[in-house]
Amino acid sequence: MTLTSHSVTQMLLDWSEGDREALDKLIPIVYGELRLRAARYLRRERPGHTLQTTALIHETYLRLVEQKKVQWQNRAHFFAIAAQLMRRILVDHARQRDAAKRGGADFTLTLDEAMGVFAGRDVNLMALDETLTKLAEIDPRQSRVVELRYFSGLSIEETAEVLGVSPATVKLDWSMAKAWLRREMS
Repeated sequence: MTLTSHSVTQMLLDWSEGDREALDKLIPIVYGELRLRAARYLRRERPGHTLQTTALIHETYLRLVEQKKVQWQNRAHFFAIAAQLMRRILVDHARQRDAAKRGGADFTLTLDEAMGVFAGRDVNLMALDETLTKLAEIDPRQSRVVELRYFSGLSIEETAEVLGVSPATVKLDWSMAKAWLRREMS
């Protein structure tokens, strides 16, 4: 069954209005795409990472289904919320792991080469989260662009759709945010 972005958006809107049948149709469609995004993200993690794709996607999925007050705008909005949730899950996982080690080594991950911010370097996930939070205080949109592009894997066009700006604006924000992150995390 091939579904367009429009039909997924319609199912999200129907679900927002309380249509349980729309949710039942939507689950297998978005679950598969969420799983692909989570797998893609976790491939960028350090070897031996203890959080598996299935665990990340299930936790994200459970948190998404619990969203009661969200008025879904479209498919991109749905995956933007998923990006926020994945980021929080990964940071929480890192904190729990550090707590279990009682001050042991920091949790690190290798950021994707495509991000171009820290190519070839390991980065502390909690430090990245703190730095993105600082960026959000200075420029909330740039912080969202990083979150949407990196944690959810949205394209420039999908990110523009979620944020309600042009793709050119997203490209500019993406470039500026990467430069700011590189400087702050050096």
